[in-house]
Amino acid sequence: MRLPGAAGRVRAFGGQFLLLAVLTAVTALLITGVPRVADRLTGQGLTEYVAGQPPARRDVTYATAPTTFTTGDQVATQAAQLAAIEDRMPDAVRDVIGQRWYVAQAVPGRLRGPTLSTDKGLIDLVLRGGTGLREAATLTGGRWPERGVTEAGAIEVALAEAVATGLGVRPGDRFRLSLLDPSGAPLESRPIELVGVWRPNDPGNGVWDALPSMLRLTPPEGDGDPFVAVAYTADAGVDAAAAVGWPVSFGWRYRIAPDRLAAGRLDALIAGIDGLERTRPASVTLTQGVDVPLRRFAASLTAARTLLAVIAAGLLATLAGLALLAARLAARRRRAEFHLIRARGGSTGAVLRRGLAESALVLPAAAGIGWLLAGLLPGAGASAWWVLVAALLATLLPPLAALAVGRRVAGRADLGGRSPALRLTVEVAVLGIAVLGAFLLRRRGLTPGSVDPLLVSVPVLLAVAAALLALRAYPWPLRLLSRVTARARGSVAFLGTARAGRAASTGPLVVVVLAVATAAFCGVVATGIEAGRDTAAARAVPGDLLVDGERFAPDTAGELAALPGVRAVAPLLAVRAQRPYVDRAGRPAPIRELRVLMVDGDRFAEVARRAGVPVRVPGPLLGGGDGSAPLPALVSPTVAAELADAGLADAEGRRPAWLDVQGNRLPLRVAATVDGFALVDREATRFVVLPWPSLPADAPHPLAPTGFVLAGPGADRAEVNRVATEGQRRYLRIGTVENGDRARPPQVTTRADVRAELGGSGVNGLLVFGFVLGAGGGAVLGLLGLAFAVLAGARSRGQVLSRLRTMGLSRRQWRGLLLVELTPLVLVSVLTGAVVGALLPLLLTPVLGLPAFTGGVTVRPAFEPGLVAGVSALALLALAFAITVEAVNNRRMRLGEVLRLGEES
Repeated sequence: MRLPGAAGRVRAFGGQFLLLAVLTAVTALLITGVPRVADRLTGQGLTEYVAGQPPARRDVTYATAPTTFTTGDQVATQAAQLAAIEDRMPDAVRDVIGQRWYVAQAVPGRLRGPTLSTDKGLIDLVLRGGTGLREAATLTGGRWPERGVTEAGAIEVALAEAVATGLGVRPGDRFRLSLLDPSGAPLESRPIELVGVWRPNDPGNGVWDALPSMLRLTPPEGDGDPFVAVAYTADAGVDAAAAVGWPVSFGWRYRIAPDRLAAGRLDALIAGIDGLERTRPASVTLTQGVDVPLRRFAASLTAARTLLAVIAAGLLATLAGLALLAARLAARRRRAEFHLIRARGGSTGAVLRRGLAESALVLPAAAGIGWLLAGLLPGAGASAWWVLVAALLATLLPPLAALAVGRRVAGRADLGGRSPALRLTVEVAVLGIAVLGAFLLRRRGLTPGSVDPLLVSVPVLLAVAAALLALRAYPWPLRLLSRVTARARGSVAFLGTARAGRAASTGPLVVVVLAVATAAFCGVVATGIEAGRDTAAARAVPGDLLVDGERFAPDTAGELAALPGVRAVAPLLAVRAQRPYVDRAGRPAPIRELRVLMVDGDRFAEVARRAGVPVRVPGPLLGGGDGSAPLPALVSPTVAAELADAGLADAEGRRPAWLDVQGNRLPLRVAATVDGFALVDREATRFVVLPWPSLPADAPHPLAPTGFVLAGPGADRAEVNRVATEGQRRYLRIGTVENGDRARPPQVTTRADVRAELGGSGVNGLLVFGFVLGAGGGAVLGLLGLAFAVLAGARSRGQVLSRLRTMGLSRRQWRGLLLVELTPLVLVSVLTGAVVGALLPLLLTPVLGLPAFTGGVTVRPAFEPGLVAGVSALALLALAFAITVEAVNNRRMRLGEVLRLGEES
């Protein structure tokens, strides 16, 4: 029991303790290292995700309505609110605020002057002052408006270089700014002097994100409307305008700093943002969109952590099983030693103390090494208590295994074996608990929190139950095959199948099944997520490119089709909000606004086919439609219920509903009810999809497409954008006046861009880490478990091979006998694990929240051909590994001495 004696025994059985130490260190590394890596990847993903959001999704903005003030110095007074409002924010929100800006601006006034460019028409000017503007720009001419008001009483302003060039003005020019009433008559007027022109240092700086933009002229919204320019002035300039009755509004804008976000405080931050409305000052409006991306990231992070917990539970259970097998194998090889201790009067406590002294010298230190190695990884890890618990359990395994082996009668394994009734009871209990756990998990879903104990335990229990069923089932076909081979010539097949039917070892097979099931689960879920992302990208862009704009000239589709690399083009017409009518006269129906999408079904299907996109076009959309007859429509369930309640749009078209599409009254009937359609947002619950109708040649309002979907992976995106822009300008050209710049420019989106966005941000790095860890770790641990399965029966196989070799069995027949005996064990363990891993996603998908990774598309796990090939390759590798382990062990045992040394050699 002394320390030198324990150290000597550890040195004598160094290989066994080294294996246990490695398993303990890997377990400690997994317990501590996985949370650290997950924390780093989560923080990195959160930072990149929020940084990639548009400004409206990163800003918290407080603003006042334009107000007329009777006293001066309002700008300086309101500037002090920038810090005061921030101090009233919840701590979780205040801690993540990065940049902050204060803006004071007057309402637009009509700008007139002799130097203004005459081709621009009407010009409105907004006077704006605030913080951070001068620091973010560089003067290219003149000076900054230092005093705000000149000695002559003119308000000093500075314009952006692009605005000044567009207006044709320069420093020193003087203007008149007039405040107009609704009829256009001037109410107040002030002289304006342009004293400087500047250029932004970085157009992407957040200080320029306020609307209207200071960096360019804002085009008119409609015919007869003015252009809008924004000029910078000092605080005194805004006060001077307010002093003559000019309404002035104030804004305080706070931008979330992505590098200050922490995943651990995400829930507190979302709660704090929800509470901003309660803390805002009176008469101030709050505008924010920060909670939208944060909630989406939180949902995807919860799903990713759940997946990682399931994977880690499978790996930890496998490591625990391997440690138990290693302890049992080490104890079996020292069985004679433990029997001798008991024979000499040693007590149970003596055996326990002996084993505990040995393991305490090695395993706690191994756990500490794993913990230290994990500490080298960046991130915040799990509590060290879990490592202590793992070290304690690992330290107790060898003495407990020694105690179990020492209780058996020496030389009579049959007398110390387990009762068949006890084994059957344990197997039935495990199977019942696994089925009950799966039922409860599907029934109640997940519990709040990062880790659900039921969720992480059910996959392990199901894998164990499947392994036990396989152990019960697979000897039967082998015994039948053994009867067949008994009648054939040769002894290799008969002996191999006969031994394979009796050589099953419960523990190693369970461990192998558990490890392979974890690896297969990762492969199936990863494939399902990738397929779901492909579906989401195909739904957003049901081709290779999508052009979205306002209205395009009719010949734009032909010009797009003529571009190099374009294979097919289909026009689209989308109306974002339209209320149906009861009749052609335009009496409104009792139905709220809905989204209308019109497609050319035949050309749409051709684009999808040529682009290789799995988009199905329903029959009612094919063949076009007659604009004078009710058009067959695909409607959402919500709209279908409302139409049915109103008695409109019946399938026969006896009482159609009417829609106004670009000035054309079109009747429709419900042809089918669909939950969704390509190009329609998944969140949309109110939509109608119509076929492109044929209108009479003399129709007063020919239909103009608002977008196109193209098939052509080799098409030049820039050329598509150029043709689309020109087509939109041709439609908007009226006479000799060019109005194309009044519309928003067309947007060209590729399916590859959408797919990359789904897979390149957020928690994708955490997902990849989890899948690589699960698949790689499961495969490696499965091979190690298989080695234990081979070594568990190595002694009996060695005895049989020794006898057969003395009876004339050749070396080639010996290898064949090993192959026949080990192949069923390998195939059963690997295939059982693969089947369990493939079925687990079908059970767990409803509770894992996988649509958070696919843009809302339902993930349907499938066992793809690539996974089948991977499982087959793993089975072949496992078989080769098993035969290699057996051959190495046989050479180490020196089979020629087995018969002389006896059973316990």
